[in-house]
Amino acid sequence: MSALKLTQIGNSVGVILPKEVLARLKLEKGDTLFMSEAANGLMLSTYDPDFEAQMAAARLVMKKRRAVLHELAK
Repeated sequence: MSALKLTQIGNSVGVILPKEVLARLKLEKGDTLFMSEAANGLMLSTYDPDFEAQMAAARLVMKKRRAVLHELAK
């Protein structure tokens, strides 16, 4: 566990993430980080649950309509 420092950024307050954390999460400036509530506090992740739901729907369509997609790819 490491402590993170809060800093003033314009009219907001932000958290500075150490470069080791950025490397571990494979994040760069401008990337999106998602926060969710966990049993013991908050969790930061690069996982986007909305995107995963969209991909699950896309996989279902691709599975059901494989022949159509194959013809369109020609």
